[in-house]
Amino acid sequence: MPALNVAQKLIRSHLIEGEMIPGKEIGLKIDQALMQDATGTLVQLELEAMNLKRAKTEVAVQYVDHNLLQTDFRNADDHLFLHSAAQKFGLWFSRPGNGVSHPVHMERFGKPGKTLVGSDSHTCAAGSLGMLAIGTGGLDVAAAIAGQPYYVKMPKVMGVKLTGTLPPWVSAKDVVLEMLRRHDVKGGVGKIIEYYGDGLKHLSAMDRHVIANMGAELGATATVFPSDEETRHFLRSQEREDDWTELKADEGAEYDLHDEIVLDELIPLIALPTSPGNVVPVREVEGKPISQVVIGSSANPGLRDFWIAAEIVKDKFASPDVSFDINPTSRQIIQNMIDNRAFANLIKAGARFHQSGCMGCIGMGQAPASGTISLRTMPRNFPDRSGTKDDQVHLCSPETAAASALTGKITDPRDMEKLYGMTYPEYRSPEKEIINTDMLVAPPENGEGIVLKKGPNIKSLPQISPLRDNYEVPVLLKMGDNISTDEILKAGAEVLPFRSNLPEISKFAYIVIDETFYDRAMKSKEEFGGHIVVAADNYAQGSSREHAAIAPKYLGQVAVIAKSYARIAWQNLVNFGILPLEFVNNNDYDKIDQGDMVGFKNLVANVKNREDIEVKIVKKDGKTLTVPTKHSLSDRQIRVLLVGGIINDFKQKLAD
Repeated sequence: MPALNVAQKLIRSHLIEGEMIPGKEIGLKIDQALMQDATGTLVQLELEAMNLKRAKTEVAVQYVDHNLLQTDFRNADDHLFLHSAAQKFGLWFSRPGNGVSHPVHMERFGKPGKTLVGSDSHTCAAGSLGMLAIGTGGLDVAAAIAGQPYYVKMPKVMGVKLTGTLPPWVSAKDVVLEMLRRHDVKGGVGKIIEYYGDGLKHLSAMDRHVIANMGAELGATATVFPSDEETRHFLRSQEREDDWTELKADEGAEYDLHDEIVLDELIPLIALPTSPGNVVPVREVEGKPISQVVIGSSANPGLRDFWIAAEIVKDKFASPDVSFDINPTSRQIIQNMIDNRAFANLIKAGARFHQSGCMGCIGMGQAPASGTISLRTMPRNFPDRSGTKDDQVHLCSPETAAASALTGKITDPRDMEKLYGMTYPEYRSPEKEIINTDMLVAPPENGEGIVLKKGPNIKSLPQISPLRDNYEVPVLLKMGDNISTDEILKAGAEVLPFRSNLPEISKFAYIVIDETFYDRAMKSKEEFGGHIVVAADNYAQGSSREHAAIAPKYLGQVAVIAKSYARIAWQNLVNFGILPLEFVNNNDYDKIDQGDMVGFKNLVANVKNREDIEVKIVKKDGKTLTVPTKHSLSDRQIRVLLVGGIINDFKQKLAD
């Protein structure tokens, strides 16, 4: 048997269908599943539509961490619905305020050598424990919970060798920002990123979480670390050492692609608006005035991240021009912050404490002031994600954030030595943390008699019709590169309470790009039976939010034509019966304009037979031309698409 790297070992041990050939579809056995409430409501409605009796994964957990603001009945109703669904289908339930899903899952459920799928793109954070953890659309998660394999194109494995030691004032966030500086938001597409090398000895499990979490921003299928003594130390601190197993690459294991980072050479980095890939040294932008600093979220969730910020601001006070906000990761983290005095140091420095959850990261409160800079330790800074139009969100490490909170301007944390005579604080992770599992609710032995609690804002999913042979529909929108799911389906406190109400949330489809889209789509649905949209490269990057597929489908979207797609969104389109087409010649992108009419004929046969699909374009002046398009779907995906999506396909399997 050839020498295998860690990613290949994880895949081989869970391979059910297909071959480990990059680009070919494989089916994997899934051990664990994770849902959060912004996407989990749809997952539970999908499980209901599938008539599921009991979860078939070893562990499945429904978290409530996104929609915590209860400004009216809707979020509270959804929390009750999710609890009842968890009880009915045999899932653990993490109550509102218990914490952010990814670090809590790592603390309580993650196990080296296991597979995990989650209806959140940052599920890849669990790769820090030596897991194969993949963020994906909710329908894929629902299918995995129902016992189906998870299907994905076999990725290439990029090996990133880490050597040396991080210098003072530089931390794990700067490692992943360096990866984004080198590779941008498309650099990980079609790849698993596996870190190895002597530098790992100096990165704790939670440091690795920071790096693995933002693999999603690179577009990677997953990020993988070995399971070693650092992993063992973490599980021991969580009173779960029995769950540890060693998992490392074989001697002589090879990688499809290579990179290397010398940790000693890293400096403080910062991602400028409006992309996590827009990374520069902090020195290049230092001195700019700021109005907000937010520390926390799943991208910097560890006890160390809060402790280092607390040590930097200890016995000092934040600038009067800055709103200094703390998003604690979990109730357990808060208890440990109280124990090591980080909580008191932050409070004394003027910090505002918020609920344990995602909060400002998903635009659920903490919107920054207009026309001002917000520094955040979060993973994303897509336009308007914060809740403020034309926001200026910068992404950075806790060190940079805390230093800047004191000075009121973007500050390289290395300047703390000359500004305050301060040496870099040395963190020692505790042998044992205070453990809090009080807000984790175990599933009952049998949930058969439990009734789902549906408030008036919760609507069951509509039936999706199969793909038709012929369409003549308008191009309602033409977009450029790197359009994010936040632009396709807006996040934030105004929108997310409708996540279980498809007719209402659809009103926000593409609103960030074009406020007239909903009205035009409804008119087009009535007149022509649907529409298409056109995009350039990396369409629908970012979150796993399948609302960015099902809402356009509800509005009549037949197809998307793009140069290329982000992985999760591409699969989500298929799952809901939208045809993801690609230009045969990328130059043809320039031939289609918003407002053109497009025609498809013999679509079902062309999709089935993998033939080029000719798109007839009728311009506004009546001129016509034809553009060839193609798809890259597997046989399974073709079957799913033609019947109208995964739910219809699953029901058909049950009937058969």
